[in-house]
Order: sequence, then C-alpha cells, then structure tokens
Amino acid sequence: MNVSCKWLSEYIDLSGYNGGQLAELMTSGGIEIDIVENRNKGVTGVVVGHVVEREKHPDADKLSVCKVNVGQEELLQIVCGAKNVAAGQLVPVATIGAKLPGDFAIKRAKLRGVESQGMICSAKELGLNDKLLPKEQQEGILVLPEGTPVGASILDVLAIADEVLELDLTPNRSDCLSMLGVAYEVAALTGRPVTLPQAGLNDAAEVASDYVKVAVEAEAQCTHYAARYIKGVHIGPSPQWMQNRLMAAGVRPINNVVDVTNYVMLEYGQPLHAFDADKVEGGRILVRLAGEGETMVTLDGQERKLEPHMLVITDGANPIALAGVMGGANSEVTDATVNILLESARFDGSTVRKTSRQLGLRSESSARFEKGVDPARVIPALDRAAALIAEVASGLVLDGIVQSEPAANEEAKIAVSIAKINGYLGTELSRLEIETIFGRLQFGCEVSSDDVFTVHVPSRRGDITRDVDLIEEVARLYGYDNIPTTPIEGATSPGALTKPQAIRRELRKRLTNAGLHEVISYSFTHPERTALFPDLTSEATPVRLALPMSEDRSVLRTSLLPQLLETATYNRNRKNDDVAIFEIGSVFHTDEAELTRLPQEKHRLAALITGNRIGAKWNRKAQPADFYDAKGIVEAIAETLGVTGSLSYEAAQPEHFHPGRTAAIKLGTERGPLVIGYVGQLHPSVQLANDLGDTYVVELELAPLYDQADFGIVYKALPRYPAMQRDIALVVDRDVEAGALSAAAAEQAGALLESINVFDVYTGERLGASKKSVALSLVYRHAERTLTDEEVTELHASVVSKLEQSFGAELRK
Repeated sequence: MNVSCKWLSEYIDLSGYNGGQLAELMTSGGIEIDIVENRNKGVTGVVVGHVVEREKHPDADKLSVCKVNVGQEELLQIVCGAKNVAAGQLVPVATIGAKLPGDFAIKRAKLRGVESQGMICSAKELGLNDKLLPKEQQEGILVLPEGTPVGASILDVLAIADEVLELDLTPNRSDCLSMLGVAYEVAALTGRPVTLPQAGLNDAAEVASDYVKVAVEAEAQCTHYAARYIKGVHIGPSPQWMQNRLMAAGVRPINNVVDVTNYVMLEYGQPLHAFDADKVEGGRILVRLAGEGETMVTLDGQERKLEPHMLVITDGANPIALAGVMGGANSEVTDATVNILLESARFDGSTVRKTSRQLGLRSESSARFEKGVDPARVIPALDRAAALIAEVASGLVLDGIVQSEPAANEEAKIAVSIAKINGYLGTELSRLEIETIFGRLQFGCEVSSDDVFTVHVPSRRGDITRDVDLIEEVARLYGYDNIPTTPIEGATSPGALTKPQAIRRELRKRLTNAGLHEVISYSFTHPERTALFPDLTSEATPVRLALPMSEDRSVLRTSLLPQLLETATYNRNRKNDDVAIFEIGSVFHTDEAELTRLPQEKHRLAALITGNRIGAKWNRKAQPADFYDAKGIVEAIAETLGVTGSLSYEAAQPEHFHPGRTAAIKLGTERGPLVIGYVGQLHPSVQLANDLGDTYVVELELAPLYDQADFGIVYKALPRYPAMQRDIALVVDRDVEAGALSAAAAEQAGALLESINVFDVYTGERLGASKKSVALSLVYRHAERTLTDEEVTELHASVVSKLEQSFGAELRK
C-alpha cells in the first residue's frame, strides 16, 4: 500500500511531521514502512506554459520552434523535438535557471542556429513514472488539462511536492489497505481527530429500483450486494487532482468513471465496479456460483474457464464479472458509455482467493476481499463513489440504493481487565491511561467497578477478536520502548542447537571455507525435473501442489541436483563459467499415488562444480575441475563429521550420470554398508542439454550421517619406532578396482599395517588390452618395538600371495 502524505493530510492534520518522521512513528507503532519516496526528484523552476505558436524549425525536420506564454511579460521562444507539441496546449516548461532530475540545469542554448529559452518537458524528464500516465500521454511532452493556470508551479499542479510511504503490512492489518484506515492509525498514534469525506448527493426524481433489480443466489459467498444507477455520464479524463493521487498510489488513470472506483477503493478499502448499464440485460443483477463448463471473457481479453466454486455476477443469464476479481469485457465502460450501474458488495474472502489463484488473476480488488473488507463501508463507499462520478463525469445519481438484505454484523465486544493488561505487559498503567488509549483508537468502552473494560471494537478492525489483541493495541500505543524489561525468573536452561542443526551449520562453514558458494533454491519444481535424477534410497513419487504458482513450480522436489543445475546454467548464460556451489535443504517424496498422509521430508546436501578449479594466470595454466574435486568435497564432509573410516566408494551407473566416472558413496553401519549418495560427472547428454562443460556433482542423504557423526577428537601418541615401506606393482584385469586390492591387502596385513596408498595406475600395449598395473605403497610399523626385516618380508609376502589368489594378480617385473 502506497500512501501519499499530501492525500493523507485531507483526513488528518499532519503538521509537524514530514514523511520520515511519520514513517518512524508508524513503524514504532507496529506498521512497518519500507520506503519513504520523495516524488520530487530534483525539479525546480518548472511552470505551466501555454503554447501560443508552433512553427517548423527552418533547418531541422524533427524540431519545432514554439512561442510559449509562462505568465511573464514576454513570450519565450523554445525549440522542441517532441512530435506531439501543438499550438494551444498547456505544458510544463523549464525556464532558464530551472533544474530537472539528475541535477540537469536549463541554460540558454541554440539548436541548429535558433535560440531556445527553456525546455518543454515530458513526464519522464520531470521524474515521473510515465508508465502510470494515461496511454495517450506516455509518448512525447506532457500535455496538461484545460484550465490549468498559466505560470503555476508544476510542483503544485502535479502534486510532485509530496512524499509517499510504502507500507509493509502484515496480513492481519488489512484495515490499513485504505487511506482512511491509515488515517485512523495515525490518529491513534498522534491523538489527532480524523475528518471523514462527505458524500453530497442531490435529490433525483427518478428512482434506481426502476432500472436495477438485484438478487443473490449464493448468499454464503455474497453477504451484501448494493448498486446505484447513474444516468448521463460523460466519459473522459478524470481531473488532475484525482490523477495525481492515483499515480502517487501506483495506479494508472484510465477514465473518470473507472478512476473514481479506484480512488474510492484506495480511500475506503472497499472495492467497487462500474458496469455499462446499457450492456446489462434488463438491468438485472444475479449473484450466483458459476455453472459447470461456463466461460467468460474478462477485461484483459482472456477467455476464462469457470469452475462451480467461482462466484460470478450475471445479468440473469450470462456472467458479466468475476466477483471481487475482475469485470467482464461484455459490460466494460467505454467512451460510448452513457449510463452506469455501480456495484459495492461484500464477497467471501476464501472464495475470491481461490478464484484469483486458480485463474492467475491477482488484482487490488481481490487482495482486499481476500483479507476481509469492512462490512460497514459497503454503503458509504458506494455513496462516495456515486457523488464523485456525478462531480467529475456530470452524471445524475438516481434516488435510492438497490441491495440484497445484508447479513447481520454485530459489533464485537471484548472484556479485558486492567490487571490482565498490566500482568501481560509488566506495566502499572492506570484506568485513565488505558481508557485514553482506547479513546485514541476510537474504540468505545465501559469500565466496571472491578476494573474490567468492555471494549466495543469497530468493524473496520476485524483483526481484533480476543482480549490479547486489545492488550497488543495498548502495548503498541503506550510504546514498546516504554515497557520495562524484566529478567527471567526461575530455573532456565540456555538454548542450544540440536545435533542435526549443529551438523548442518558446521557443514555450511566447512564448504564455504573450501570456496563453494551456498545457494537457496525453491522447494517447488517442474514435474519433468523430478525425473532427472533418481532418489537416493527408493523410488520417489513427486507430491503435486493443489494451487501451484505455475507449472514450473507445481511439484515438490525429490532431489537438490536439478536446482543446482539450473543455477549453474543461469551463471553460464551470464558468462560466469566457473561455478562451485552447494545447497543443504529438504526433499520430499511419497510412495502413494493419491496422497493420504504427509510426504516424507529428508535433509540432503548437494554440490556442483564446473569450469576451472583454478583460473589461468600469467605463470600458470587454468586447471579444470575433475572427479577428484567432487570426491574431495565428500572427503571434507567425512572429515568434518568424523566418519572418514566409515565411508567407502563403489563404481555405479545411476541414470543421468556418466557411466564410467560415477561412484556410489557407502556408509558403514551396524546393518552393513548403506548407500547414502553419489559422486560423479553428469552424463554428457545432460551437460549438452544444459549448455555446460564437464560438470561434477555430489548428493548425500544427511540422516545417516547425523547418527554416525562424531565430533570427538581422538589423540594418539606420536610413533617412537621406525616404519618400513614396501612397494609392489600388480598386473590385474582392468575391471578390478584399486579399492578392492587395498581392502584385501589391509585385511591380510592386519594391525602392523599403518597405511596403504595407490600411487600409480598404468595401462599400455605391453600389458595387453584387458590388463592394468596398480602400484601400492604399504607402510608397516609396530607401536612398541622396531620391526625386523624378516618380519616385514614374511608379512609382505603373505599380502602379495593373498592378492595373487584373490584377484589373479601378478607381480609386475
């Protein structure tokens, strides 16, 4: 909600407060102000001018030489390049010495040899958002309405000398989605009175009920519907003052009738709609639910397929509006409109919300109905709009309102004691102080002899339903800063992270220190993306959202990798080729085709690297990332969590991964090795489809790691006795894994083996096409004594023998 301070001052005295002070006051009272925008972007010396003459420039086809009256003794000669400049226009003129946004000073100048004594300005040159101007004024210079006083400051004419507050409202404070609601809020904070607008309607001989008939069939979805009939309107631009206020609120003026409905909606918070009465068959209004398969064309020109739960306004047969969302093209107000049927109603918020979301139609009107409108403003807003249409469109408002019987709306009465207020807030407020606060809020109240307030809450404050809501109102108006602080009493325990929270925090720290960037992506994705990578532990059925934002965000993700892939592609398309990212988040899946229970939520860690690990420098070449960089991420995680000895790797070929450069990650558990993730390169087809080079990814299930993680530090004495090293090179079949050789050697060597390392792998013609050589370095050491050469030779021989028997290995000579 954008609130113009100049407009707001029509309802409450703001003297002594500028925009910043008002924003600070409201924020401290609980209504957060995000931005205070000064509409004057640096304009000085710009006045209204009258173009008396306009001639073509003698030496330029696209320039005009204009004689302009700005209220001075002599006419100004101004060279203008706008196509739409013409004699007789009233335009903004920046005179010599004036300044425009960007500290642009206007000086005397010659354009193609012709002197120019100023500048005729466009809206954009004045710092205005030209997209909020009527369509016919979005190109060229700004043409002002007839009757604008010549010589007047443009700051006054366009209300540029104004500040606009951007309110960041919580859902419960829908009362501040209107100028009057904000006025009541400021009145409560300042103690100043509110002046309500007056709707002055002249008596008319004809009555509206002769032209309009209203019936409500869906009474649960429409609790009140009211209409007025206005004859003989003249469609045209709305007055400049109204356009100024609408544009300050971020609404583009359209025509005088539509502008009035928007103006009153912003003023009262009550959405309205104007129908071309001659297009409403027989003047009959029937409010009902849509029929199965029924369609209508809305004002945006789109044909909408309606559902039976959608509320529509009809002429008795055909829909002419989607209730609370958007009008129909078949009843639109156009330049040819003469008679207006003006609607004001109270529609069910949940019905409007479901309709607007399902059709993808969000509007200022639907936003207000969704949060709830004040039932007491349906008629006042209708009268105010009718009076304004009579004023700005020369219409005749017929006598009477045609309406359905409104649903009963009893004023809320809530009891709260002084003791409870002070007990909750830790204050010692007196009866008079609390009574004064309720008076500033304009809440009626009575106090009983036992100091219990019975508060009458006006219908505009639908968010107040319980005594604690009243206590909150007392707190914010008394001032949060004035509430005393009280130390916590009794036995307390300090807060702490759970083990999974601590692990996730530690992993984030480790990976960011390793040079990876953390990303946070949507939990929603496209159905096709869920099939891109397999679930780590079981087949996952994606969970579809009931009301998705779009098809691209219509199911819950079953893997983190698709989003990392999207992020990498996004960066690659913007010339950032070297990407190293990770995400720790949740995935969701179910084993049910039709969801009857909550889906399973699992914590995952995923990482992606592509491009160069180290960039090129003058003294070195670039080093591209490879499989071992991705594997290094896994090892860093294992080291952080103290599970290095429990992890193992096994060649794997999951779908969408490179068949020869991927490994399953196994975690040793009491029940045996458990696959908790994969590390490897993406399949070339996936890389090509996403316009990526070699890309390596990791995805891990975190729950098993939570159980196994051990942050304890194990100390052991430094070795006192020397080690003995033996190297062997074994010729084995190419499908034999080096890890299997190392595991078998370690098992055979037993406790005397301190370490084993693969230091070379060789393939070549001399070994044969199906063979390879794997070189192992084994280090032996005894903790209590020095090993003899004979002991090591014997043990090492048994290791070699074991490898020869188990794998058909041969010592390479």
